[in-house]
Parts: sequence; structure tokens; C-alpha cells
Amino acid sequence: MLNAFFVLAVSLIWFMLVYQSVLFFLGHRYYTLTRRRSSARRVSDDQLPHVAILVPCHNEEKVIANTLRALLALDYPAERLEILVINDGSTDRTADQVRSLGGPGSVRLLNVPAARAARGKAAALNYGLEFVSQPLVAVYDADNRPEPGALRPLVEELVLDAKLGAAVGFYRVLNRRKNLLTRFLNIEGIGFQWILQAGRWMLMKFVTLPGTNYVIRRALLISLGGWDDSSLTEDAELTVRVYQAGSFVKFVPASVSWEQEPETLPVWFRQRNRWVRGHNHLCRKFAGQLLRARPRRIAFELLYFLFLYYVFFFAIIVSDILFVLSLAGWVRINVPGPYTLLWLFAFCIFLLQLVIALSHEPGEDSPLNIVLAASMYFTYCQLWIPLVAGALWDDFIAHRPVRWAKTERFDVP
Repeated sequence: MLNAFFVLAVSLIWFMLVYQSVLFFLGHRYYTLTRRRSSARRVSDDQLPHVAILVPCHNEEKVIANTLRALLALDYPAERLEILVINDGSTDRTADQVRSLGGPGSVRLLNVPAARAARGKAAALNYGLEFVSQPLVAVYDADNRPEPGALRPLVEELVLDAKLGAAVGFYRVLNRRKNLLTRFLNIEGIGFQWILQAGRWMLMKFVTLPGTNYVIRRALLISLGGWDDSSLTEDAELTVRVYQAGSFVKFVPASVSWEQEPETLPVWFRQRNRWVRGHNHLCRKFAGQLLRARPRRIAFELLYFLFLYYVFFFAIIVSDILFVLSLAGWVRINVPGPYTLLWLFAFCIFLLQLVIALSHEPGEDSPLNIVLAASMYFTYCQLWIPLVAGALWDDFIAHRPVRWAKTERFDVP
């Protein structure tokens, strides 16, 4: 039985590595094709459509001022842009800061009625959508600082390709040098985007909505019924429905926005617990539908996307347990094979992919980041084991109620 579990764990890990290696090569190819952050304009100003930017806020006084300054500095015709700040039951000075920064006609403050307030990000976005008449809707979290050129490339993609339902940009970690955790999250984010997002776009035109720095067609959004108020991961849930509707989401790395990441483990754990529990909800909601969905390649990717946490969790935890037990001499694996060399080879592939992905971002392939990337498997990656286990316990054993947990903000210059 132990031998069977060991072989299964090794097979799962290598399946993930081989598939990720395919995505890595395709993602690197996408990097060479795009040479992101190009300043070339492909659509003239008079052809750019009107855009409404939605910024949901719940007690965001620490960050909203810098976010609005960044949004007001976007390189986009001002007369074709409206910023809607959705004050979702804030009890701090969020509304005061919005009023002080918003000039006439540039920023509109929407106060969610008390009866509808503080029900989560999706509910706040749906309230804001009621006030949108523009053909395109952009979403930015309250802690985001988009670069001046962030919005225009996203809009241009939708203007030039009618098959696209949405376009998503590249996010960077604003507080990446704060401590060891934020450095890990910076490496994780760069790897995720240049390997998974870029690779999946090249392989099968599949990209997941990231929750911020994206633009979506209002008509599509309305036809889908807006965001799902019951979902803890409204971005992932909307991604599935966009593809079910026959539309596509494109990854546009020329659009760059900077965001905060958790600076402490408790904040990180609460945020990621919400993500995993959100995926639990999506698996229950969509798994049966996707088994019958067409085209098959998109259905497979959506299923892999929904179950990735569990595949990773099972493979790593079984491998870790058997490794420790074997090292202690308590059990013995009798399956012949060069498993030590295979493990070292897998680790080298993992590290090489991360380092090359880091090299796509100026200054990120530093000796320190390479050392940190090498240590992530033994440290940061292992944190996902209790995280996923806790989320599974919460949903399927303890049946704890689902509540939106706002991510704590930090003072970042």
C-alpha cells in the first residue's frame, strides 16, 4: 500500500512538472514575442471607448489616496474615463479621502446603502455596476497603484479583438522588500504570471482573471449576471463563466499595476484560506458541468485550475510523509528506481523555471532571489499543506459558515 501511494505521489508531481514545463517554455516564448511594456499605441485616442473603473473599498484609508493618485495619472483620455469608488460600509476615513482627492467629474463616490453594505467584494462590484453605462469596465483593488500605461493596453486588446471578453494585466508586489514573506510572494507572483498565465494563453488561450487590473466588456458582464455574491473568489468564478459563454480572457503583460501583499503569516493565512475555500465552492458548483463541457481542452484546463490546490496538496503531503518515514527507517520503500536523482532533477527544474521567470523582470534575478527561490520548496511551499487541510476541514467536516474576510492593509510608502 505504501509503495502504491509513493508511486502515485511521484507520478502526480511529475505530471505537474512536465505540464508546467510545457507552460514554462510557451510562457518564455510569449515573453520574447511581447517584450512587454512596449509604448507603441495601436489605437488612436478618438477610437478608444469610454471606460468605467470600479474600485471597491471597505475601510481602505491606509491605501486609497495613493490608489486614486495613480488612477488619476493614467495615460487615457480623461473625457473617456470615469472612476467609481464604491464605499462599502467603511467606518474609517475612506470616504473623506476620496472626496478630498476627487476633482469634479473625475472621481465619483458611491456609498453602498447600509442594507447592502459589507457583504463582500462581489456584492460591492455589483452595486457599482448599476451605475455603469460605459461599454468597458475596469476593476482595481483599493491597494493598487497602476502604472500610467496600465489601462490603455488592456483596452486596445478588446478594441482590436472582438472575440475577447476580458483582458488582464501584470501585477507586481509593492512591498516585496518588506520581509521574507513578501519576498517569497513576489517570487511566487512573477512565476505564476510568466509561467501559468503566459503559458496557458499560448497553449489554449486560457487565462484566469486576477481580481484586479483587468478590463471586461460590460455587455458580457451583464449577460452573465455580474459577479457571484456568494463566491469568496469572485474573479475565479467569473473566469469559469466567461469561458463557458464561449469568450476568452487574454494576458497582457504590458499593463502593470503594483499591489500590496500580506506582511504577516496570519494575514497571509486568512487571505489564502479564503482563496482555497472559494475554490471548494467552485468545485462543487462547476465540476459536474465541466466534465461535459466543450471544447475539451478548455474544460480540462478549467478542471485542473479548480483542483490544483488538491492535486498539489495530495502529492506533496504524501511525498513528505513517506520521505520522513523512510529517512527515519520506520518504513522501507521497495519500488526500484533512481528516486533520489529524480527528486533532485525535479527540484532543479522547479528552480530553473523560477529563475528564468524572475529574469523577465528587471533586477529580480538577483543572487538573493535565486537563493530564496531555492529555499521556497522547503519553506513557503510547505505552508500550503496546513492551509489546504484547514480549508478542507472548514468546508467539508466542520461546515463553518462562509464569510468574506477583508485582507488587512499595511502602510507602504
